[in-house]
Amino acid sequence: MGASAFDAAIALQPRADGMFLGHTSPAYANMVGPFGGVTAAQALNAVLQHPERLGDPISLTVNFAAALADGPFTVIARPARTNRSTQHWVLEIQQQGQAVLTGTAFFGLRRDTWSADEHTMPAVPPPSEVVQAQGPARVEWVKRYEMRFAEGAIPTEWDGKDRGVSRTRLWLRDSPPRPLDFASLAALSDVFFPRVWRRRPMLVPIGTVSMTVYFHADQALLKSTGDGYLLGQCQGQAFRNGFFDQTAQLWNQGGDLLATTHQVVYYKE
Repeated sequence: MGASAFDAAIALQPRADGMFLGHTSPAYANMVGPFGGVTAAQALNAVLQHPERLGDPISLTVNFAAALADGPFTVIARPARTNRSTQHWVLEIQQQGQAVLTGTAFFGLRRDTWSADEHTMPAVPPPSEVVQAQGPARVEWVKRYEMRFAEGAIPTEWDGKDRGVSRTRLWLRDSPPRPLDFASLAALSDVFFPRVWRRRPMLVPIGTVSMTVYFHADQALLKSTGDGYLLGQCQGQAFRNGFFDQTAQLWNQGGDLLATTHQVVYYKE
């Protein structure tokens, strides 16, 4: 069986100088540049492939300095500090010698400890009872995901009226289904459409500036989740002076919190 579209998109070629060479994927094209989630996954994949890697990702922060142009890019992943059980990384994606993404990653060795999920999964109908959404035909990357909105679907009336709430809840997974791993979980954390479009449906220009993903799942939990659905919940917190932030949670069908994510987004009107 050949590589999935996602695996092909995040594939990196190691270079002799320790950097990695990647290429944008038309399968994940957005309105301007590629889907930010797959770009974050490409940056993370450089650390996942790095020979000096210690442990698994605990957190990832990426700052989108500019939209990637279609074509090749270079990923730089440098371990800034390695301790006995933790490791800190500095990340950068470059095109034509200029940074288009900067970031950091925190990796670590997980220990068996007392554990609990305080943010529990909300009650929603199961995926089989929620209609699969059809995304905008002109946006390619949405075709790579199956999305079933239990609440807060993409607006159908763009009237600009304040709805008073920005929350969305949906079942989602890769399409076609693909076993979950850290790279795909990072990409899934950016699937949520901009909260300003949900709160006040108007197609204003937007762009994610910075995104952080916190990985609560370990390898065993990813394996048990497999290619099943995840329940995503996303909500904005403040919209002011051209920027807003939105936070999201991702659970598996068993109710395990796999990841939480936060991002700040630029908008104008």
